[in-house]
Order: sequence, then structure tokens, then C-alpha cells
Amino acid sequence: MVSSPSPSPDGGKDSNLMRRILVLGFWVQGFRCLPWMAINFFVKDGLNVDPSTLQLLQNSANLPMVGKPLYGVVSDAVYIFGQHRIPYIAIGAFLQAVSWLAIAILSPSGISIFTLSLCLLLSNLGASIAEVANDAIVAGIGKQLTMSPKTSQSSSSGELQSFVWIASSAGGVLGNLLGGIAINRYGAQAMFLIFSLTVALQLFVTITVHESSLNLPKSSSGVGIRKQLSELSVALQKPEIAYSIAWLAASNAIIPALTGTMFFYQTQYLNINSSVLGISKVFGQAAMLLWSIIYNCYLKSVPSKKLIAAIQGVMAVFMLSDLLFVKGVYRNMGVPDSLYVIVFSGLLEVLFFFKILPFNILIAQLCPSGCEGSLMALVASANALSFIVSGYLGVALSSFVGVTGSDFSGFPQALLIQAVCTLLPIYWSSCIPDDKQAKTSTKKE
Repeated sequence: MVSSPSPSPDGGKDSNLMRRILVLGFWVQGFRCLPWMAINFFVKDGLNVDPSTLQLLQNSANLPMVGKPLYGVVSDAVYIFGQHRIPYIAIGAFLQAVSWLAIAILSPSGISIFTLSLCLLLSNLGASIAEVANDAIVAGIGKQLTMSPKTSQSSSSGELQSFVWIASSAGGVLGNLLGGIAINRYGAQAMFLIFSLTVALQLFVTITVHESSLNLPKSSSGVGIRKQLSELSVALQKPEIAYSIAWLAASNAIIPALTGTMFFYQTQYLNINSSVLGISKVFGQAAMLLWSIIYNCYLKSVPSKKLIAAIQGVMAVFMLSDLLFVKGVYRNMGVPDSLYVIVFSGLLEVLFFFKILPFNILIAQLCPSGCEGSLMALVASANALSFIVSGYLGVALSSFVGVTGSDFSGFPQALLIQAVCTLLPIYWSSCIPDDKQAKTSTKKE
């Protein structure tokens, strides 16, 4: 099993409190899959939209995620009551609680796509703010552990990243399991209400903690937004940082996402039950949990560049497998559709995120002191923007091949194009620096 990160230099009590805040924050981030799984069914069955509209709504709702660098700069530079992490987590929880409560209490017949979109945008704004603050805490503590002579550079940073990754995966497992089982029995709006109450609980817990009790590392953050932007600009002038972020964004953006189309194909064409989709997502989250353990125990010594490129290649293989699935090859071999959806679809959905763990550890090593929140927020923003672009490309590709809610004849062609696009980023993976370069950069700080 993965051990919890090393205690802070000033004592175990502060470290334990910090771990509890991080566990709660990242667990809630993972648990967000509960209302988002319900949204798919709510929009498809309650508002009767087509696959393209569903995918446009899914990706447009993520637009607040693109603003993460701004939230990061503000959280680094603007203190609220002498704190610059905990208050932002509380603000994010409040916005999420209000938005999901609104969707839960509004009548399906009285809610429009526009109103729903506004609520989802508000929810993701809150989630973005909270995630930026949580990521900044992890980056700051990880940097502190990295610079400590008592700990190994790679193991200390890697253990902390794996620790919060496990918390997020555990939340995802519970959210998907609960959503898959309960959505048919209690309805989508009950799922919205459950999540609203969950983030309300997070809000209550967070406001009872003062940041000074967490023993967070000191930084130069109180010097103002202009200074923080200047420090972020200096960090981005380092080629190893700029090129790495550009590669991550391009490796996602170039792949046309077909999630909305696949959801309709599985539920409308194959009549896959929601419980099967829930189990599929649980399988994927369990795979993410297992991945964090395997990475922490066996793969930390593997060069990040090779590991990330290998994951990209595996993604392409799984997309080709989806092509065989849609063509009915596995069905003719006697493999039930539900089994394929649980195992392969569940794994493919999370494979996109497998490369984020080694990438975040690499960026944390490269990150200059004092702008951890800003830089990690920029990485998350670039990632979010790339997925939005990917989603819009997927809508365009589905329209190009003629896929609709009732006609999936062009779906195999779209999946083949998707697999080819996934392989392309491997050819420019040289943009990712070697681990030796990252360690050298850290020592220069």
C-alpha cells in the first residue's frame, strides 16, 4: 500500500490536519462524478437532446476550468483574513453547493438548457477555485519535502501526489457506484441533492480550520498580483516548463472526443443499463487507484517521458478496440456488450488521466518556489482547455461522419480517425524533459 506522505518538519499534529484537509478536498473532487453521471441521463431523458448537444453542454460547462491560472494568481497573491488557501476552498464549496441545489429543486419541465448551463458553469467555477487551492497546497508541501535533506526528492513528492490521487480515486469509486445503482431508483435530481449536501459539509469543515494550523510553507505570495504574474512569466520562460505544458495540452486537444456519442450508442442503441455504466466507471476509478499504487511502488524510477508516451500509445490501442466493439467483433466472439463496457470502456475513460500523475510530479519538480499555485493552475487550465477543444472536435467529427441519435453507421470511421490522432503526439514527446533535467532545475532554485 501507499504510505501517507512524510510529516511536516514542525510536527505530526499539523501534518495530520493538513492530510485530513487534503483527503476531504480531493475526495470531493473525485465524488463530483456522481452529479455529472446523473447529468448525462437528466439531459438525455429529461430534456431529450441529441448526442452533439449533450457533448457541447458537457464541454462548454468546463469553460471556468480555463480560468484556473487567474484563480491561482489571485490565491497566491490575495490573502483573505490572513489566509490564501483555505478561504478559496470554502468559496469553491459554497458555489458548488448552491448550483447543484438549484438544479435539484427545479422542476425538469421548468428548466431550460440555458438555465442548466448557467448552473453547471457556476458549479465548475466553484470546483475550479477549490481545486486550484488544493493543488497549490500539494505543490507547496511537495516542494518543501523535496528540498528537505531528510527525504528523497522523488519519493517525497511522489508519495504526496499518490496520496491525494488515492483520495480522489476513492471518491470517484463511491460516486460512480452510488450513481449507477441509485439513479434509476431515486432519479437524477436526488443525486444532485446528495452532492450539494456533501459540498455543504466540506464548506462547514473547511471554515472551522485556520490556515496557520496547517503549517504550510512560506512563500513570496503576499507581494501582489502583478509580482505573481511576473514570477509566473519567468517560470514559463523556462523551455522545459513551457514545452512540457504545451505537449500535454496538444496531446489531448488533437484527439476528437466522442464521449457523448459513445454514451448514446451504449444507452440508446445497445440499451445498456445505467447500473452497468456505473460499474464501468467504478472499474475505471479502481484502475486509477491501482495505478497510483503501482506508480508509487514500482514506476517512480521510470523516466517520465517514456511512461507518458507509453500511456499515449495504450490509449490508441484501446480506441482501436472500441472500433472492433462497435463493429460487433467482440459480440461475435461471445463477449457480452456489458462486459466490454465495464472493463474496456471504464479503462479507456481514465487512461486519459493516467499520464497526469507522472506529469504533475515532473512539473512540481520544475516549479520555482513562490508560484506553485499559479503554475499548477496553468497546467490544469491547459488540460481543461485541451479537453474542451477535444470535445468540440468530437462534435465536428460526429457531424462529419453523419452520426445522430438514431444512426451510428459512421461511428466506426470516427473511432478510427480518433485512434490515429491519438498516436500523433508520441512523435513530439521530445518536448517533455528528462527527469535529470528536472532534478537539475530544482537544485538551482
